[in-house]
Amino acid sequence: MKAALLFAKDDIRVQDISRPEIGEGEILLQTASASICGTDIRMLKHGHPYATPEKPLVIGHEMAGVIAEVGAGVRSFRPGQRVCIAPNYNPVSSRLVVSGDGHLDTGYRALGIHEHGAFAEFVRIPRDAVLQGNVFPIADHVSFAAAALVEPLACVYNAYEKARTGPGDTVLIIGAGPIGLMHAKISKMAGAGKVIVNDVNPERLAIARQLDASFITIVGDPGAELEKLTGGQGADVIITACPVATMQTRAIELAAINGRVIFFGGLPKGASVVPLDTNIIHYRQLLVTGTTRQSLRHFQKTLDLISSGVIEVENLITSTHSIAEAKAAITQAMATRGLKTRIAFEV
Repeated sequence: MKAALLFAKDDIRVQDISRPEIGEGEILLQTASASICGTDIRMLKHGHPYATPEKPLVIGHEMAGVIAEVGAGVRSFRPGQRVCIAPNYNPVSSRLVVSGDGHLDTGYRALGIHEHGAFAEFVRIPRDAVLQGNVFPIADHVSFAAAALVEPLACVYNAYEKARTGPGDTVLIIGAGPIGLMHAKISKMAGAGKVIVNDVNPERLAIARQLDASFITIVGDPGAELEKLTGGQGADVIITACPVATMQTRAIELAAINGRVIFFGGLPKGASVVPLDTNIIHYRQLLVTGTTRQSLRHFQKTLDLISSGVIEVENLITSTHSIAEAKAAITQAMATRGLKTRIAFEV
């Protein structure tokens, strides 16, 4: 089968490798759609400890497809079934796993991060992931392209729960990439009165307006425009959907009284110590937090939102490539051209 393997920093190759063999309790997924994430880009740009020349890694963790085989003992699934996969699983139980926060446990494993992932024609789903409930059936009317986007939208839903966005709120999203626009879609679903999307890239802001004419866009520093839009009150919810330290500082300054600030985009190593005016947090009674990854509950909730048509995600896809073009696809995503890039397979 063809697969995109990461050997080292800036070294990804599409090669023919053996189709995975599955054991007891495991599932073999025939990949139909795999989306490219910022994590995939960071792994390529900076390298990753689980991807070495001696043991290259098939990356990619946003996936949907058809079950090709089931191992002995698998009773809840059958070959031919359409599914999407939550990539993070826990080989060992812990207090966090029991509480539903296994995605925060340091011992978690992830397809495309620790194990071979989605940029391949077939993916082995380990027994621990199958038992934990990481395999989700998808309805016939849900496309594979949309189902593969459940994973990133579930991460966004995690942040939405922390932000407690509600009717009438003014929401400022800093970053107009695919994740930022997912935040915008979720915020509108929650009844936000104003959804403001901010970026330095005019092309992405134009796409945001095409997706939803109600989205208000601001290019460059949002301070002056936000002041006009809110009568000087600031934003009730601010989400930094970008890996930019200065915008985390700026988010605190732009928040309204009783505002909620979510640091969603992680910062590069060595650049994560950020100056914050804690008096602003204190006197405006701000809640400042961050979120990462998603629980299986978030994943199921998001799949339901997509299945019911409450949130459309397929219109975030602006480029589709074959597995042979995987390197070019990742390069395009790295250049921030368009929005979501995916790899499509024949099933």
